[in-house]
Amino acid sequence: MPLAEVKEHIRPGTFRMSHRFGRGKWSLIAECKLQSPAKGRLTTRNTVEELAKIYEANGASMLSVHTDPHFLGSNEDFRKIRKAVDMPLLRKDFVIDDYQIYEARMLGADAILLIARILSPAKLKEYLYTTWSLGMDALIEIHDEQDLRAAQDTPAEFLGINNRNLVSFTTDIQNTLDLLPLCDKGRTLISESGVMDTDDVKTLHQAGCSGILVGEGLVRAEDVAAQTRAFAAG
Repeated sequence: MPLAEVKEHIRPGTFRMSHRFGRGKWSLIAECKLQSPAKGRLTTRNTVEELAKIYEANGASMLSVHTDPHFLGSNEDFRKIRKAVDMPLLRKDFVIDDYQIYEARMLGADAILLIARILSPAKLKEYLYTTWSLGMDALIEIHDEQDLRAAQDTPAEFLGINNRNLVSFTTDIQNTLDLLPLCDKGRTLISESGVMDTDDVKTLHQAGCSGILVGEGLVRAEDVAAQTRAFAAG
């Protein structure tokens, strides 16, 4: 669809992520994730719609929804989840063109992921302002100190610290613990990936995170609903 036509279908958002993430409150972004490029299929028990409904019913603050096919994601999945639940949705994809930002809002996204590692500092700022102009929030993902500097050169409210090693694809929440002291405490800091149990949750909460983004740690749980409640409680 041409960009001009995409824009015709857009109704501005209302910054639902910002409203949901109150200062001082703990928040869980639960990910509707069926597959990982590193680990393959993670679950066959639930569809993404079923996961979304479980998460909503058990205390998640918002949902992360993949639209990248490597994660078995699609725009159609996003549309289905948008119809199935009434809570903020983060479109999780590799945003490298502003078309994707407008498309995200057309799909009903309340927020998008911007990865500092794959965008120039100028593009990162440009895409952040474009996102805001559409009434959406942006979660800027960082992996190391260089990414952190680029993110903190913007006025972004939400910073996501990715615990996944981009070479080995292993995860370790120590990456969040190492970077937290360097982060501007005026931002909302979210730890992403590698959160597998309530001990991890408590460690990150006590260290100063405002929330977590979790996929595998939820979808692979024996009882997804109970795990969601436990992670949402902080």
